Amino acid sequence: MKSSLPLTPSQTVGSFFTIGLSATENEGRLASPVSSQISGEGEVISVVGRVFDGNQELVPDALIEIWQADAMGSLSNQNFFGFARSHTGDNAEGKFAFRTVKPGPRSDTEAPCISVVVTMRGLLTQLYTRLYFSDESAANDKDQLLSRVPEARRDSLIAKCTEDDGERIYIFDICMQGDEETVFFHL
Repeated sequence: MKSSLPLTPSQTVGSFFTIGLSATENEGRLASPVSSQISGEGEVISVVGRVFDGNQELVPDALIEIWQADAMGSLSNQNFFGFARSHTGDNAEGKFAFRTVKPGPRSDTEAPCISVVVTMRGLLTQLYTRLYFSDESAANDKDQLLSRVPEARRDSLIAKCTEDDGERIYIFDICMQGDEETVFFHL
């Protein structure tokens, strides 16, 4: 017998989105089992950024997750857990922040990169993008996926490198809409 009831429609994440994600919003009661740090062999780097909405205002409650290869470009290293999570509500500046190791390229046709997932209130589902490194321009030029992105939009995927006390810091702001919109991928 076939049901005549329609499917429940998708809905945006509501006002309770941040419960359990940020120590500042839940007074430390519910700690996340996933940290904002990835450790392993290789160059230690930091990745920091902010999330902006369509009005170019900071999004104070976005959840950013990253997934990456190890320094040798392997996703199957049993001694490397290449997943981390950061919340823009964790600090007064509204930034997400990761401490990790710089990933290696997974193949000759792929530049070192980090997969990025954005979840926030107002989205029907999470969004997927990639972070490439500004100091890897030769590798970026031959990356098969990055080369398919229109040249005028590629900068939205490239984290800018700075240094502070000898540590490399990559700045990667995510813009949800507008002229500076980050390129998102449909998976």
